[in-house]
Amino acid sequence: MSLEPTPQPKITFEQLFSRSYGSAKIGVFGCGHHMYWGQFPGLRDKLIGHQTHFENRLRAHGVHIVSAGLIDESRPAFEAGEMFRREGIDFLICYVSTYAISSGVLPVVQRAGVPLLIVSLQPNKAMDYANGTTVMQLEHDNATSLPEMCNALRRANIEPVGMVVGTLHDDERAWNRIFDWCKIARAYAAVRSARIGMIGHTYEGMLDMNFDPTMFDAKFGMHAEHLEMDDLAVRVAQVTDEQIERKLEEIHALFDFPEPGADPIAGPAKPEDVRWAAQVACAIDKLFKDFGLTALTYYYRGLDGNLNERIGATFIVGSSLLTGQGFPVAGELDLKNCLAMLIVDRLEAGGSFAEIHPCDFENNIILVGHDGPHHIGVAEGRPVLRGLSVYHGKRGYGVGVEFQLKVGPITIVALSTTADGRFRFIVAEGESLAGPIPPTGNTNTRCRFEPDVSTFIENWSLEGPTHHFALGIGHIAHLIEGFARCWGIECVNVTDPAYRRPQYIRR
Repeated sequence: MSLEPTPQPKITFEQLFSRSYGSAKIGVFGCGHHMYWGQFPGLRDKLIGHQTHFENRLRAHGVHIVSAGLIDESRPAFEAGEMFRREGIDFLICYVSTYAISSGVLPVVQRAGVPLLIVSLQPNKAMDYANGTTVMQLEHDNATSLPEMCNALRRANIEPVGMVVGTLHDDERAWNRIFDWCKIARAYAAVRSARIGMIGHTYEGMLDMNFDPTMFDAKFGMHAEHLEMDDLAVRVAQVTDEQIERKLEEIHALFDFPEPGADPIAGPAKPEDVRWAAQVACAIDKLFKDFGLTALTYYYRGLDGNLNERIGATFIVGSSLLTGQGFPVAGELDLKNCLAMLIVDRLEAGGSFAEIHPCDFENNIILVGHDGPHHIGVAEGRPVLRGLSVYHGKRGYGVGVEFQLKVGPITIVALSTTADGRFRFIVAEGESLAGPIPPTGNTNTRCRFEPDVSTFIENWSLEGPTHHFALGIGHIAHLIEGFARCWGIECVNVTDPAYRRPQYIRR
């Protein structure tokens, strides 16, 4: 029998970053009017058939559906709402298939206690007028009770997060909006159940990033878990050589190692620094597993090259791997931006740790990036590792991750707070452009935002975001706005053509 170790399969980029995003648990109930069934035999069965088609198309799209069937009066509405609460749904869709009394809707929504989307889809684009019957009209009466429902809900202090009106078949605009709401529901569910670890303290003097962890627990239902650098240090010491070698395989499968550029502090990544980064990466993986973390934010200043300083300076590689796999890590202990990164990731848009970098006024662009960690899953081409003899503004040295985002549409998302402690989203949509970036061992993306680089920076900054934001691919401002509605949070899009800079009044 051979004593040679069993060779491990080679790791590929696709293996590291291909994943299923899963689904929120979405409750669906139809609504109608019990008086119709005895008057028009067969109508109820037709309406149930339309609702079944709706639910099956969602299931085919990978959505986890909990159905309460068709509700047609108040008593089953109470029962359906209690059932949804027991099932622990994350999101609720009211499927309106005919005129429905509001007393069959309000109790469901009240007891479910989750965001509500109202969907009204006619079976056909129009009735067959020449052969029209009362039954046919009732089958197409999807919009009739919408004002009544919304009135009752508002009087109960319940605001639907949205409404989709269209047709059940051959209406891709309506269906794309519904699928977008399913993404929003997934992000909502992820935030409600999130456990975000915090190691250290915010970077000294960055007043925009100071926060009250209890307010995150209170507003979003998540938990901010306080950790110590010692929790990580003990796991660094426990990493085995075999684990390090496996992590090194991941690193070499993913990164290129370029020759030095013009920056004197950015040289080749030294093998001993890459190995240390792999060891720390293994320990961060273990920390996530042991504490059941969804995400992590950290900052450790360090002192005279002590162990914790060496560990704190070596987060970038392992954290970038985790962020690309859907476990966001934010530096400088920016909990707000860590949550923004989680939201953008669950919307399938990436969510890299970023800030504003130098402007290029000749080309009307701005560089956007940071020194780490980053969402490698949305990189343009292969990211690279560079050795950094200095982390500018921080202690320590080690390895930096460098890449730019995929070319195409992008969105930046900032989660901020107001003077009275309320959360607030600021978003902007732009384009990622091809072209050179400085070889500094940091991410940088060449971005263009309307109407021009100067006006954009003025509008963005005057809205009061934190200086960090989540950088994602695609134009997803509408998804962030929908997510914000689920929580009753203000959302401002500074690149919306209707945007107007706020008028400040001295208090």
